[in-house]
Amino acid sequence: MVKQELDSLFPQTEVSRRTFFVTSLAAGFALAVQPISAQTAITTDATGLIAGEVKIPTKTGDVPAYRAMPAKGKNFPVVLVVQEIFGVHEHIKDVCRRFAKLGHIAIATELYARQGDVSKIKEIQNVIKDVVAKVPDEQVMSDLDATVAWADKNGGNSKKLAVTGFCWGGRITWLYAAHNPKVKAGGAWYGRMLGPVTDLQPKNPIEFAPTLKVPVLGLYGGKDGGIPVDTVEKMREALKQGKSGSEIIVYPEAPHGFHADYRPSYRKDNAEDAWKRLNEWFKKHGAA
Repeated sequence: MVKQELDSLFPQTEVSRRTFFVTSLAAGFALAVQPISAQTAITTDATGLIAGEVKIPTKTGDVPAYRAMPAKGKNFPVVLVVQEIFGVHEHIKDVCRRFAKLGHIAIATELYARQGDVSKIKEIQNVIKDVVAKVPDEQVMSDLDATVAWADKNGGNSKKLAVTGFCWGGRITWLYAAHNPKVKAGGAWYGRMLGPVTDLQPKNPIEFAPTLKVPVLGLYGGKDGGIPVDTVEKMREALKQGKSGSEIIVYPEAPHGFHADYRPSYRKDNAEDAWKRLNEWFKKHGAA
């Protein structure tokens, strides 16, 4: 989409600035994921970190984001943490702190801010219909670009840039890796690669696979009820047509959301193995 079209969708006016549904991040977990599995939910403390809410300037106003980084030092590798379908709630914030403990500046930008506050919606069907379906891919790419620019001015070094996302964010990870060739490495956790398209989400990640330049590590579950294994294998074959060096790992017994330690879908062994592989992937490709 050319700049004029993007400006027509998101004009810089005071009206557009006032139509943000989310101006500050929600505390705790989204209503749609309650009750959480407290016995498995991982809590990463902020000791030795600078962590909390920040504002990312975009062409239509400031978007809230969660940032975590080491308290000492500068020029940290940047990792964009892209939210699950449930938005930037406590689990995503915790993931940012985990990356910060490893020496990154990790930022999770609330990418639904203009469309709605999913943290207060109880039913997953309404999360999708009332908010997620209304989020344009072009808007998301622009907001992530703005996040990278903000990181560069606030302690980060985007020459070591990574992106990783979960569920909805897994799909976005593939798309952003295709959108921004300056990304050094990506990690897509059980993100859809093939499925229905709309005017706002006009392409599937598989369409970019042959021309992708960024190495992306795909992390998927063999028992994922929402992402059929055959679509994962189609993506694997499509990636072979290109030269990105991307790889896909499938954990045969893992369901969708196997990294989400606060939900029954959590699979500890698979999640820990995938996390280790992802961080090794970032190091291998110069993103850490």
